Amino acid sequence: MLPATRRDLEAIKKACLRMSNRKALLSAAAAVIPIPFTDVATDVVLLGTIIPRITERFGLAKEQIDTYDPQVIILIYDAAKKLGVNLIGRYLTKELVLQVLKGVGMRRLTTKQVARYVPLVGQALAAGLSYGAMTLIIRSHVNQCYKVALMAMRKE
Repeated sequence: MLPATRRDLEAIKKACLRMSNRKALLSAAAAVIPIPFTDVATDVVLLGTIIPRITERFGLAKEQIDTYDPQVIILIYDAAKKLGVNLIGRYLTKELVLQVLKGVGMRRLTTKQVARYVPLVGQALAAGLSYGAMTLIIRSHVNQCYKVALMAMRKE
């Protein structure tokens, strides 16, 4: 269900941002492990779990949207389309997660892969890059969900 008030919406956003910090720390921890692509696999799993949770908290999961009044459904999809959001109201597949990771930039991922083999400094760099990339992706999704829910609330 969509949040009823702006205060509810703000509380959801705040909780999701806290959750994003924890997941980004897990991603950074995985980046320190010097086994090739462990961090990428971890990022795919983390994003595959957190993005649907965030979308659901805002009332924008596909299963939730399907139960709404048709006018509200149109409002949500129009808002998502205007903002260029492609993860709202869709089932999250591995391909979509990889597309999101590619959006952050393969250069960061490649730098992270190379950096992890340089003792200590490289691992710290890899962890920092991983934390930054995950924070960017997750917070971007939180903000997109917030904007879509807010637009839908205002027009309802």
